[in-house]
Amino acid sequence: MPLFGTLFISDVLKKPVYDPKGEIAGRVKDVIIVKKDPLPRVSAIVTGLKGKISKIMWEDINIFSKKIISTYLTTESLPPYALSNEDLLALRDILDKQVIDANGVKVVRVNDIKLEGYKNDGILSAVDVGMGGIVRRLGAERFSERLFSLFGTSLPDQLISWEYIQPLNPRLDKITLTVTRQMISNLHPADIAEMISQVPRDEGDHLFKDLDLETAAEALSELEPDIQTRIISSMEPGKAADIIEEMPPDEAADVLGDLSAKKFHEIFEHIEKEEAEDIKELMVHEDDTAGGMMTNEFIAYTADVTVREAIERFRNDAVDVKIIYYVYIIDKEEKLAGVISLRELLMADPSMKLGDVMETNIQTETPDTSERAVAELAAKYDLVALPIVDEEGVLLGIVTIDDIIDRVIPFATRKGSRKI
Repeated sequence: MPLFGTLFISDVLKKPVYDPKGEIAGRVKDVIIVKKDPLPRVSAIVTGLKGKISKIMWEDINIFSKKIISTYLTTESLPPYALSNEDLLALRDILDKQVIDANGVKVVRVNDIKLEGYKNDGILSAVDVGMGGIVRRLGAERFSERLFSLFGTSLPDQLISWEYIQPLNPRLDKITLTVTRQMISNLHPADIAEMISQVPRDEGDHLFKDLDLETAAEALSELEPDIQTRIISSMEPGKAADIIEEMPPDEAADVLGDLSAKKFHEIFEHIEKEEAEDIKELMVHEDDTAGGMMTNEFIAYTADVTVREAIERFRNDAVDVKIIYYVYIIDKEEKLAGVISLRELLMADPSMKLGDVMETNIQTETPDTSERAVAELAAKYDLVALPIVDEEGVLLGIVTIDDIIDRVIPFATRKGSRKI
């Protein structure tokens, strides 16, 4: 039975289905889909009439077009149908579902489904995620066409080919795009996090668990605390620890600090000793203080190191440090003696020692300083990183500008006190 022309699911929903006598055998309630290569096809249509639900197989359909739908079967011979979770239904399982548009870096909704005829079959060729699908479903297509014609244009369909659609589970009642798997690692972590936050919980968790470790760690840092906690708590401790190890210590401490004590210890025992110590050092500080904001990842050398030596060492030392703005100069007791920016370091005479080129007029704060005071100091002196020292001047860590911005524009849900 050929499909007469191209149409959308919205064109046939609620349309009458005529039997050979010209009587209405029912009205289209849904379309049953089966997975086939290269594209899914229509296996049957579900109709309803006076409370009776029937199923008409595709081979029993005579005409299936935008204007008329008819069947070879008489009204009396239509087989009854009970809605089943085993079937894939276009209206119930696909329309209004969310998909990830990795090209547009956003979550979109399936507003309509495009059908085309192919070798006597009706196939699903694309989904419409644009305004056109909404207009058709509202029955306002003619009005919108007249309206747009006044401006010399038309309302375009925003189609995503079905070949880019893939199931998020075997039944295919949750769908996403294959391009997501190919492209998502190239997206900005903030965009990935936004997608995970916008889709239903199961879909977001599924997307996150498919990410590689580095991408997962970066995306996790961008998620709100309650979502971070949910995702990490649902993961196997070893896998969760692998992701935590990829994060900067301060961000790892934030995530672990929001977990239950039991979950914290389950994951913490899988973290490598060196990373674990760095994280634990940060977790003793209250969240709304400089100590709670700082990271203990920074680069520091002694004053007797030459500029040339510092640059050579920097190439290796910087590999594991996520954000670097300055090189700090410390003495043998690790007390802060000076600082030099990367620009100044590169422009300095290679033979000179760091002690001769460093800046000694340094703005510092202690771990107990409030986050507000830290932000005000950074703004006042245009700092991109602020050293945090103890009472004896020992360099404990730094608060970077990105951490300050996170506090100025905070998550909707603020982090609570940390637990160990």
